[in-house]
Amino acid sequence: MNKNEVFSKVFRWMAFGFFITFITGYVISTTHDLLDLLFSNGLYWLFIIGEFVLVITLSSLIHKIKETTAGLLFMIYSFVSGVSLSSIFILYDVSSLIYCFLITTFIFLILSAFGKTTKFDLTKISTYLYIGLFAIIITSIFNIFIGSALLDTILSIVLVVLFCGMTAYDIQKIDRNYNVVKSNGSFAILFALELYLDFINIFINLLNLLGKSKD
Repeated sequence: MNKNEVFSKVFRWMAFGFFITFITGYVISTTHDLLDLLFSNGLYWLFIIGEFVLVITLSSLIHKIKETTAGLLFMIYSFVSGVSLSSIFILYDVSSLIYCFLITTFIFLILSAFGKTTKFDLTKISTYLYIGLFAIIITSIFNIFIGSALLDTILSIVLVVLFCGMTAYDIQKIDRNYNVVKSNGSFAILFALELYLDFINIFINLLNLLGKSKD
């Protein structure tokens, strides 16, 4: 398995995850009974927590589990993510969803090409990216109580920039560690999850900035 085959495998898993997420989110958003069940009794927040648990589980056990197990966990995560993202189909106009998805795809492709070809070691900035992300999480929690629309906009802009940097870094990481995937196919799924998260976070924050709400 050469580098191109490794990237192809990672991107196939990522695309499969998007497919599961989209179908799940769309079906739930168009099913009244499921929406009532999800949002009327706090069940929605259990799915949000479940996302974090699944990411931590897959990341921590990646050295120990088989590729089939890693794939199953990723598919479950994609489903849970689809449940939590079902609200965007309700809140935003379809044209906005398509528009922001196309912009995110364009940005992602450019960053993927950059991350794969650049000679600059992006590991040097990865620490700052993670520190910035941690600071944004803390600020976001703080803003829940303040409810500042301006701060929310600023956070979305910063998050787009941060996850753009993370995308390039994660692509370069795959390029430099493709031998790891050759020896353990589970890592292809972990890398797919990382890129999935980069893409989704860019998309959601662009939607927050550019999306048009339904009337």
